[in-house]
Amino acid sequence: MKVKLTFWRAVFLVIMALGLYSAYVRYAHGLGAATNMTDQFPWGFWIGFDCLCGVMLAAGGFCIVGAVYLFNVQSLHSVMRPAILTAFLGYLLFIVGLLFDLGRPWFIWHQLIYMNPHSVMFEVGMCVMTYTTVLFFEFLPNVFERLNWKKPIKWIHNIYPVLIVAGILLSTLHQSSLGSLYLIMPSKLHPFWYSPALPFFFFGSAVAVGLAMTIFESTQSAKAYGRHLELSVLVRLGGALLVALWVNALLRFEDYLRRGMLRQIVKPSYEAYFLWLELALSFVIPITLLSFKRVRLSPKGLYLASIISLFGFITNRLNVSLIGFETYVGHHYMPKWTEFSVTLMIVALGFFLFAVAVKYLPIFPREPEAEEEPVTASSPVLQAVSPVLENAGD
Repeated sequence: MKVKLTFWRAVFLVIMALGLYSAYVRYAHGLGAATNMTDQFPWGFWIGFDCLCGVMLAAGGFCIVGAVYLFNVQSLHSVMRPAILTAFLGYLLFIVGLLFDLGRPWFIWHQLIYMNPHSVMFEVGMCVMTYTTVLFFEFLPNVFERLNWKKPIKWIHNIYPVLIVAGILLSTLHQSSLGSLYLIMPSKLHPFWYSPALPFFFFGSAVAVGLAMTIFESTQSAKAYGRHLELSVLVRLGGALLVALWVNALLRFEDYLRRGMLRQIVKPSYEAYFLWLELALSFVIPITLLSFKRVRLSPKGLYLASIISLFGFITNRLNVSLIGFETYVGHHYMPKWTEFSVTLMIVALGFFLFAVAVKYLPIFPREPEAEEEPVTASSPVLQAVSPVLENAGD
């Protein structure tokens, strides 16, 4: 068996090699050698991106499951399994990222024994742990179908209503509680991002990102695997995304108006530049695009709007976790290359595991004869790993 080394496969291997080296530096020499975090700036890029953004980007699971089973939107059933897979991988990789950031990760199990029910961080940890377990059971039918185990599938289906309710409840709790973590820092977090409504903002943005991420994942999967793009499903998701973006935008505007921050927002400053970028990517550009019917009916238009909104909400999480603290700390924080390489390794690993699952498990429904034209372009990372998996299966 010969595997041809293409450009993107080489990039994938380089990312993994650098990430593993950075992991060695982190665990052999500590956080000080692998990061630019300090006692004044203890939460860095790994918390801002790997944790806050990672959990948010995995929100498509509870959004789609809730839409299908609570609101009976059966047309979204075809994207439910890919959304659950994305969420499951997202939470697993979030835990991996957390193990890099914790000073003594081998004590992560302590929260199960030394409980502090009054701590928001304890609530987040327990919800993430239990929701990852729920996602595991929601994902299991894919494995059982692959193995043709009929009885375990029936068992899972019998408890599925419990899994659905538990998953939606747990997601709602910890998505909002991530915002609650910052409520104890009113004197440290910049007023542009500190608000008593942070839990609502975090939950609302997670819903919008879950919809945008489902559009992104569906489009990329169609490109990478030559599948037929279900335009009718994407159109419905695009309409829901437009509503979610408007709700989030109006909530942010009302919060700034109530706190008297509108005048400060328009004044040029270091923090204002990042806020303008965040608002433009999160709301102004995608709402403008999706307001045109032609864009909402176009696969490329929906994909572009979803990508822009994803970058916008990622910018929001990084603003809250990093930029918003720089004024208080008194210096700018720039992550070390090892911090970036670990994050890139985790992201690349997520793409690889997604490709493995798609190849060996019934993640996507069987293709109809021919309804819509398949998309032929492919995602660079998925293009890099898919041929390797195909050769491995021969």
